Amino acid sequence: MSDSDFNKALADRARKMVSEQSHAHGQVVELTEENFDETVGGKKATLVDFWAVWCGPCRTMEPVIERLAGKLGASVNFGKLNVDEHPSIATKFEVQSIPTFMLFKNGRPVDAVIGTMQEAALEMRVRKAAGV
Repeated sequence: MSDSDFNKALADRARKMVSEQSHAHGQVVELTEENFDETVGGKKATLVDFWAVWCGPCRTMEPVIERLAGKLGASVNFGKLNVDEHPSIATKFEVQSIPTFMLFKNGRPVDAVIGTMQEAALEMRVRKAAGV
């Protein structure tokens, strides 16, 4: 095995371990028309990340959302909704810019943030709106 193959395998293993660790505490669920209402309508507050594949700022925020899910997953659900694949839900909640992060309680939006923001600021906002 060459050094580059070894380094690639090591990097892949490290990514997998980080991913497994964050999912052990909370995971980010891919939302669709089929599971959206059930996910946001539960007892736990739900943070929904409205995003698209082509959106650079959305990709920038992806690891932030995954880390927050790892930290707050016991108290808050986390979901991602691709606005290109499910435009009717984005339209229903008047999402016009992405990324948009919307916090739901009992199926209703209670707070929203548009655009990127620092992880600590988003965490404080989620904690406050979710009551955790």
